[in-house]
Amino acid sequence: MKIVDIKPFVVDCFRTNWVFVKVYTDAGIEGVGEGTLEYKEKAFLGALEHIREYLLGKDPMQIEQHFHNIYRDAYWRGGPVLMSALSAVEMALWDIKGKALGVPVYQLLGGKCHDKVRIYVNGWFSGAREPEEFGQKAKEAVMRGVTALKWDPFGKSYLDISNQDLDKALGCVAAVREAVGNQADLLIEGHGRFNIPTGIKIAKELECFKPMFFEEPVPPDSLEALKAVRDKSPVAISAGERLYSRWDYRKFFDMMPADYIQPDISHAGGIMELKKIAAEAECRYIPFAPHNPSGPVANAATLQLAATCPNFCILEIMYSDVVWRKDVTDEKLTYADGFITIPDKPGLGITLNEDECLKHPYQVHTLRHYTGALTDIRPAQTEFFY
Repeated sequence: MKIVDIKPFVVDCFRTNWVFVKVYTDAGIEGVGEGTLEYKEKAFLGALEHIREYLLGKDPMQIEQHFHNIYRDAYWRGGPVLMSALSAVEMALWDIKGKALGVPVYQLLGGKCHDKVRIYVNGWFSGAREPEEFGQKAKEAVMRGVTALKWDPFGKSYLDISNQDLDKALGCVAAVREAVGNQADLLIEGHGRFNIPTGIKIAKELECFKPMFFEEPVPPDSLEALKAVRDKSPVAISAGERLYSRWDYRKFFDMMPADYIQPDISHAGGIMELKKIAAEAECRYIPFAPHNPSGPVANAATLQLAATCPNFCILEIMYSDVVWRKDVTDEKLTYADGFITIPDKPGLGITLNEDECLKHPYQVHTLRHYTGALTDIRPAQTEFFY
């Protein structure tokens, strides 16, 4: 079996663009991956073209060899662009391998440790502005069976936060905690916003709300800064979505700057690279909580991986999405009591509808984190997909 073509599909999804990749073989078996690189999709496409040149004519079953060669021969190693393109292709090759052998990918990784995985939802707050609106939306989510909610309550603050804005953020957290009581875990997103003293100050203020973790309190450029916050934080710290390989994580594990790791399957090298990172975390008793706010293919791949990791803890997923999510793939998720069941279909268990993808072409989207528009995450018409 040989690879005969690789094609990207960039699909508008309101908040950003999903970036899917299909790998085609001369045996008629196709694999799909996802490398959704928010707001840098054009750079992704360039990196993918270089990978395509290498892979054409190659055996898709030799995944480890191809990963090694592509990473080695890049010369300018690592980083989000190369690693996102490599991630998408890598998961597509696993999809082909699973389909060729007639087994789900988790069987190729050693089998399941978990039949189902716990999730926390992102995007449940769409359209909320004031604390009471967040509280009402949180209550609605819990009524739908959600047991863990994540959000960023910090508006457009960056590095510092005024007392007025901090009071509003804490009021928002208080409203959500009051609305859900002890029925749901709260996960507070920092989006890499704050400097060291501000991150410490906020962590201390959050303690009374008993959050599961405070995510990415400082910019991702300095693990030293992250450790400085963690060392003085009374609540657990999570981080790692903007680390892009096991080599990036080596320093992280040496320093222990956070309590949970959050590598992203679309950016940190794909399925096997995250398996290796999770195994290293397992040796240190660090919970594995993959970052996963992207599209249906990344979600399918992460579910296959999560099933095989003993130290898997909790998985991010979007609460709702654009109505055409159900059209661009045949995604079908079984959800109950805060858990999603691991699918058993061959490969990743998901197929891409090329014609439907083409109906929603690339659109320019920009970062909302520091504009005060973070809750504008969905259009007026959305759909639950689990």
